[in-house]
Amino acid sequence: MREEYVTWAEQMLEKTREKMSWVSEKNRDKIPYTTDNEGNYDDRADTTRAWNPDDGLNWWTNGFWGGILWMLYQDTGEEAYAQIARNAEYKMEQCFDGFYGLHHDVGFMFQPTAVADYRLTGNERSRKTALHAAALLAGRFNPAGRFIRAWNDIPGEDTRGWAIIDCLFNLSLLYWASEETGDPRFRQIASMHADTAMEHFIRPDGSVNHIVEFNPETGEKIKSHGGQGYGEGSSWTRGQGWALYGFLISYRHTGKQAYLDTSKKVAHYCIANIPQNGIIPVDFRQPHEPAWEDSCGACVIAGGLLELAKCVPELEQDLYIDAAMRILKAIGETRADWSRGCDAIVQNCSAAYHNPVHHITMSYADYYFIEALYKVTGKGTFMW
Repeated sequence: MREEYVTWAEQMLEKTREKMSWVSEKNRDKIPYTTDNEGNYDDRADTTRAWNPDDGLNWWTNGFWGGILWMLYQDTGEEAYAQIARNAEYKMEQCFDGFYGLHHDVGFMFQPTAVADYRLTGNERSRKTALHAAALLAGRFNPAGRFIRAWNDIPGEDTRGWAIIDCLFNLSLLYWASEETGDPRFRQIASMHADTAMEHFIRPDGSVNHIVEFNPETGEKIKSHGGQGYGEGSSWTRGQGWALYGFLISYRHTGKQAYLDTSKKVAHYCIANIPQNGIIPVDFRQPHEPAWEDSCGACVIAGGLLELAKCVPELEQDLYIDAAMRILKAIGETRADWSRGCDAIVQNCSAAYHNPVHHITMSYADYYFIEALYKVTGKGTFMW
C-alpha cells in the first residue's frame, strides 16, 4: 500500500473518530438507518411507529450501526463503543420472538454485531445469538435449486423462488457457524448458494443480475429481474459490489479458485466503468440524466477491490488498490459530511434507481466507508 494512501486514510479515520465520538453518544439508544431533514438519525427500533413485519427491528441494515461501533472499539479500545453496540445487538434479539419478519439478511444483521462481539470479547450470549441466526438462515435453503430464498411474501409477487445477489454477504454467517461448531452443513449450504450465484447471476462481461427467479419446486431458472437497478439486463452498482466482495468472502472461507476468479471478473467490469471522477452512479447502464448517484454502492465496491488486492500476486495489486482509492477519495473529499450538522458521514446514497427519493444517507454506507479506511491502514480484522 502506498504511503500516500495510508496517510490519507489515517487522516480520514481521525475525522471519523472525532465525529463518531459524539454521534455514537447522541444515538446510543437508537439503531439508525438514515437521517431526517435536520441531519438527525432515525431509530429503526422505535416500537411506537407503525412498522410492517419486515421493518423496524427486522430491518435488514440494523447490524451496520453496531458494526461501525465494533470497528471503533477494536481501534480505540473505548468501552463505550462496546456498550452502545450491545444496546443495538440485544434489542435485535427480539426479532427471534417475532419471527415472521425475519429474512435472509440475518447475516447482515448479526455478523457485524453478534459475531463481532463474540470474536472481540468472547461474549457467550453473542455466540448463541449468532448461531440462532445461522440456523434460521440455513432453514431458508432450497435444495432443489441450491439457493437461499431472499425475501418473504410480497403482495402481488410469488417470491418463493427468488434469490438476490446481496445474499453473498449473508453467507459469512454460515461459514462462521461451521468454523465455530465444526458442523459442515452450514458451509455446504453457503457454498452451494455461491455456486448457484456464480452460474446464474454473473454475466459473461462481469455485469451482475440483481434478482434471479427459480421454480421453487424444481429449481429450474425462470428469469432474472431488474430489481433495484435501472432495469432488466442493466448493472446495479451496489449489486456489482455485493458480487465482487461477496465472492471474495466465499474464497476466503473455502479457498475455491472459481470464487476468486469470479470476483476478479466482476472487478474488471467495475474498473472499466468507474467514472474518472470516482463518483459511482446507481446503475452503470443508467441514462446520463438524471445523474443519480449511489455513494453506498461506491463504498462496497471500494472495499471489495481492497480485499481482492490481498488475494492476488503483488504485480496485480495496484490495479485494484488504485481503483478503490479513486472511489474512496471521491467520497471522503466530495461526498462526506464531517460537521455536526449531520449524524451520517457519507452523502448521496440511493436505495434503488426508481425510488422516488435519491441522495440520502445510509448507515451501511458509513460502515463500508469506515471499513475500507481500516483496510487501507492495515488496522482491524476481517469481519466477514
